[in-house]
Amino acid sequence: MTRVLVVDDDFMVARIHRGFVERVAGFEVIGTARTGDEALALVAELKPDLVLLDLYLPDAFGLDVVARLRAAGETCDALVITAAKEADAVRGALRQGVVGYLLKPFAFADLEQRLLTYAAERARDLGDDLTQAEIDAAFTSSQPVGRGPVAALPKGLSAETAEAVERALRESGESRETLSATECAEVVGISRVSARRYLEHFVSFGRAEVTLRYGSTGRPERRYRWL
Repeated sequence: MTRVLVVDDDFMVARIHRGFVERVAGFEVIGTARTGDEALALVAELKPDLVLLDLYLPDAFGLDVVARLRAAGETCDALVITAAKEADAVRGALRQGVVGYLLKPFAFADLEQRLLTYAAERARDLGDDLTQAEIDAAFTSSQPVGRGPVAALPKGLSAETAEAVERALRESGESRETLSATECAEVVGISRVSARRYLEHFVSFGRAEVTLRYGSTGRPERRYRWL
């Protein structure tokens, strides 16, 4: 089981996140914290594998908490869950080595995808005596998409199509536009469902962001932008 600590200052939000995590096979929540100090204390006591970390805490900025955990020698991973869309926050998360960056509000499927991707990476066995190629693959797969070769793609996704989706997002961003999955599918020449999978993969690694566009009726449209 992957042991998870949920950190969010809003009690109801933390309870929702806890419920989401416990719906994913192989994950269990071992505690919740509402402040940075509580998170530090519980990590030291409970030794979680993964921390779901809000950035806006009453006593600290979430990325500062990550830095303090590293300074204390804690090796747990952090997955940021926040409303912070600023590029500086995303860049800071990348520098701190977080394993994902998920914008609020989100659906269960959004978090589930990131947790399953994390579990797959965590399950990789490196062995004791590696070749240079194996070392390069290990470092590449731990980097976010968009920095060097596209890596750590879930089963069924190809690097070539991922690069085409990235290119479509980048080109739309140059004109300050966002793309829907349908629009991306038309540009790249793939199905809308496939486009959505690639787009959500980029979001899970903090290389793209998603916003909701509300119409007069029906579900809000998910719009994507490269960061």
